[in-house]
Amino acid sequence: MKIVVTDGATLNPGDLSWDALEEFGRLNVYERTSAEEILERCKDAEIVVVNKVEFNRETIESLPKLRLISVSATGYNNIDVEAAAERNIAVTNVPVYGTQSVSQMVFALLLELTQHVGHHSRTVHQGRWSECENFSYWDFPLIELFGLTIGIIGFGRIGQATAKLAKAFGMKVLAYDVVKPAKIDSDIKFVDLDKIFTDSDIITLHCPLTPETDGLVNEERLSKMKKTAFLINASRGQVVNEQDLANALNNGRIAGAGLDVLSTEPPDAENPLLSAENCYITPHIAWATRSARSRLLNGAIDNIKAFIEGKVQSALT
Repeated sequence: MKIVVTDGATLNPGDLSWDALEEFGRLNVYERTSAEEILERCKDAEIVVVNKVEFNRETIESLPKLRLISVSATGYNNIDVEAAAERNIAVTNVPVYGTQSVSQMVFALLLELTQHVGHHSRTVHQGRWSECENFSYWDFPLIELFGLTIGIIGFGRIGQATAKLAKAFGMKVLAYDVVKPAKIDSDIKFVDLDKIFTDSDIITLHCPLTPETDGLVNEERLSKMKKTAFLINASRGQVVNEQDLANALNNGRIAGAGLDVLSTEPPDAENPLLSAENCYITPHIAWATRSARSRLLNGAIDNIKAFIEGKVQSALT
């Protein structure tokens, strides 16, 4: 059996091991694969392990030996699942691996917005504290999270983990999801979207990208937010209308934003958020702690093992 990893560089830049995959068959690992290279590299593969490489209908129909597409991620919008199903090709993903790391990243972004740790550290290293007339200084209002209200849009595993961290900070929690969990803590209020946008001091996004959530955060909804509010996005970039958010930041309509995802990754140089006021952007790293990547790789391995044994896990087709 031939197994091909199409884009292994981000999942495993060298601190993890592919050895477990070699137990299943002949393994070829590529750090990255362009669209033009897919067919040549995967032509004899029965199993492909994919992160962000696109497997569209044309590609899938051109790989006659392919039996399993193992997505080493939670999102699988880069796979034409319908085309795979027509060919009886199984598609699997790993839905539970980054819950704690992503919720941790929410607060890394939020604490940067409220404490400006990076900025103040840089100014200290530049000598400013040594030259300061007072024993202390700060360049931005420093904001305490205790007592503030966080609105969580998307209340699945990551949203719920974020709520636990928020409560540890003493924050009030509002939540919205199209499906309300069967059981939630009594101190978490489930509300509609309008109330999330009007009442929250911080809004954090944890919803999948669907036709309903595409552009969910737009000019109209941003206009309902408090001028002192922050927006955090560690879900999918397309959930936010980026020009509308840039306008809101530059016009002082909201106080700031922390984003780990953008609509195009890597971003175009013209992306308006790159020059927007008080906008922190990280390069889609919420998922990338070693612990989370290890769980992700193990999840993909488990899916392949289950497929070979006839017990497919996380099947999407």
